[in-house]
Amino acid sequence: RKEGLSKCGRCKQAFYCNVECQKEDWPMHKLECASMCTFGQNWQPSETVRLTARILAKQKTHPERTQSEKLLAVKEFESHLDKLDNEKRELIQNDIAALHHFYSKHLDYPDNAALVVLFAQVNCNGFTIEDEELSHLGSAIFPDVALMNHSCCPNVIVTYKGTLAEVRAVREIEPGEEIFSSYIDLLYPTEDRNDRLRDSYFFSCDCRECTTKEKDKEKLEICKLNDPPSAETVKDMIKYARNVIEEFRRAKHYKYILCLTLTPLICELSLEKMGAVFEDSNVYMLHMMYQAMGVCLYVQDWEGALCYGQKIIRPYSKHYPSYSLNVASMWLKLGRLYMALKNRTAGVKALKRAIAIMEVAHGKDHPYISEIKKELEDH
Repeated sequence: RKEGLSKCGRCKQAFYCNVECQKEDWPMHKLECASMCTFGQNWQPSETVRLTARILAKQKTHPERTQSEKLLAVKEFESHLDKLDNEKRELIQNDIAALHHFYSKHLDYPDNAALVVLFAQVNCNGFTIEDEELSHLGSAIFPDVALMNHSCCPNVIVTYKGTLAEVRAVREIEPGEEIFSSYIDLLYPTEDRNDRLRDSYFFSCDCRECTTKEKDKEKLEICKLNDPPSAETVKDMIKYARNVIEEFRRAKHYKYILCLTLTPLICELSLEKMGAVFEDSNVYMLHMMYQAMGVCLYVQDWEGALCYGQKIIRPYSKHYPSYSLNVASMWLKLGRLYMALKNRTAGVKALKRAIAIMEVAHGKDHPYISEIKKELEDH
């Protein structure tokens, strides 16, 4: 949402929440501004490339540790360089080429080997920044926060306020107990979660959730039929669902094209095919419903979006851990949809559900919560 934002007067491409934010970012933005002006609409470095460029610039202007490196410096990040396959190494070389292409006149580079290490470090330690509805905003690194290990039963949640990362407990933590956050989306069953962890972070999780697999049966719920599907049919459908989800993930760099042309068709066909085997509460069905809901929101089909959201929210509340941001964001979307469709009673109830979770995860003084409370007052 660009309405009311401050915009760089030179490149016309950098937007800020206010003038103060813009001034504060100028030491970093000036690295990109001239290049943005030169390339115009062809300015297309990936977020990883932009983040890495800013790290290089920061390391040059502030060779000493920054405030976010009290416990761990960026140079001390794990890179897992020895575990990179050829595909990942090729992607890093593509990013290095883009870095040189877009920033060649404005950066001093280390040699190629050092850049490979840095990109590998960023890939393993970066954070995805999202808004209150979990819409993607950008990427960042928070070295000290990156020290936390992963668990599928996390005892803290990481949220963001401006350029700060905030860590809050979501349950009682005993003195001496290790702090765990989650690196991944926890909706999916154990095998899927660990496939993602191995692919992105090069380890498998041995938390209680992964050891017991106690939620997997509910997450993979099969249709209750007089003639239930065979084990082989279920296995094939799970394989199909995983392939579809992986295609969505691989297409993340082409989200606009995918959304406008392929997503509605893929969602419709996949839901029809999987629905013959899976219950609506099955996580693979929920994944496709969420994608379909996103398309409805994009084309402003509020009734369609609401219909999908109503199917999603109850299983989400069951499958995700307590105080999940995914559950909060779904209640928030539902609340705003109800309000837009003049169902104030349901809207108020849904927004209050979102606030109850967000006050724990974000803190009661977070601007997001103030905004939602103002929405309640205005309606």
